[in-house]
Amino acid sequence: MAVRTGAQRLAEDPGLVPDGRLGLITNFTGVLPDLTPTSVALRASGVPLTALFGPEHGLRGTAQAGASEGEGVDPDTGLPVFDTYRRKGRALHDLFSGVDALLFDIQDIGTRFYTYIWTMYDCQQAAARLGLPFVVLDRPNPLGGVRVEGPMLQPGFESFVGRAPIPLRHGLTVGELALQLGTATVIPMEGWRRDTATTGLPWVPPSPNMPTPDTALVYPGTGLFEGTNLSEGRGTTRPFETIGAPYVDDRFVPALRALDLPGVSFRRTWFEPVFSKYAGQVVSGVQLHVDDPEMFEPVRTALEMLRVLNELYPDFALLPSLDKLWGSDSLRKALEAGDDPVELLPPATTPSSWVRPGVLLYEGDAR
Repeated sequence: MAVRTGAQRLAEDPGLVPDGRLGLITNFTGVLPDLTPTSVALRASGVPLTALFGPEHGLRGTAQAGASEGEGVDPDTGLPVFDTYRRKGRALHDLFSGVDALLFDIQDIGTRFYTYIWTMYDCQQAAARLGLPFVVLDRPNPLGGVRVEGPMLQPGFESFVGRAPIPLRHGLTVGELALQLGTATVIPMEGWRRDTATTGLPWVPPSPNMPTPDTALVYPGTGLFEGTNLSEGRGTTRPFETIGAPYVDDRFVPALRALDLPGVSFRRTWFEPVFSKYAGQVVSGVQLHVDDPEMFEPVRTALEMLRVLNELYPDFALLPSLDKLWGSDSLRKALEAGDDPVELLPPATTPSSWVRPGVLLYEGDAR
C-alpha cells in the first residue's frame, strides 16, 4: 500500500489546517499520488489558498541550478506566484504580508546541501517572526530514515546550502527537520517507516539534475564534487553518478576498484557535458553503479574518490565552494595537506543520536 503523504491527508480533511488566508510553499514535486498538484487538490477540497511561493528552480521546475522562475500567475489555480529564492529578512517578510498561515509541500532528498530544506527554514523563521502558523505537509525521505552520514555543519560556514547544524546525510523527513529547526505543525504521513525507502509513490524528479532515485542515493557524496574542478555530471543524463575531467586517465577506475568499497561498482566512462563544467568537451571519468543500497556509503565513497584523485593527478583542484558543501574547512585542509580525508568521517549513526526529543515521528529502527 502506498504511503499517504501529508498533502493527501489534508486534501481529504481540510480541517487539519487553520482558517484564514493560506499560502502554499511548493513546486512541481508537490503532488498527490495520482500526480494532481497539491495546490489544485487543496483548492478543490476547499482549503482557502490565496498565494503560492516557489523555491529554487521555480514552481514548474524550468530553471536550472542557481536560478528561479520569478513571479506571475499559476495557470492551474489562478493564484499569484511569488519567488522566495534567496530572499531573506524584510524581502521575505513582505512576500507573506497577505497570508495568515503558511503551508509547505516540497520533496526533499535527504542531503544537507539540497536547497529546498533551507527555503523551508528561511520561510519558517520568517513565519515565526511574523507570528504566522507554519504547517509542513510531510513527505518521505527517499534515502530512508535510519542512517546518518557525514559531519555536522560547523559555525561560520552557514550558507544557502547549510543554514543550521545538521549532518550531511541527515536521516529526517522535512517535517522532522522543521521540528528540529524551529516551531512548526506537521501533518504526518501514514504508512511510512524509517527503515524502508519503498513508498509506492511516483518519483517526480525534484530538480533538473536529480532525475532518478539512483541520483539521490549517490548525491550525499558526489555532490561534493561541485567543490572541485571535476565535472559532477551536470549537463549529462546521469548527473552525480558520472564524474570526470579532461585529466582523468585509465588509472582512476582500477584504483577505485582496488578499494573494494561496499555496495558500489565503478565503470570507466567518457562523456561530453552540454553545460556547466567542460561543456562541449569530451572528458574521461567514472560512473558509479550502486549494487546494494543498504551497504553503500555515499559520503565515504566520495571521500575515497577524492583521496585517489588527489594522489594521482596534479591537475586536481579544489574550489572555494567545497567548504560550504562539507560544512567546514576540514576536508579542504586535509586534501591540501595530503592527509586521508576518510579519517574525517564521524562514526555512522542514526537520527536519534543528534535530534531533540520528540522530533522523530515515524517508527522503524532509528536507534
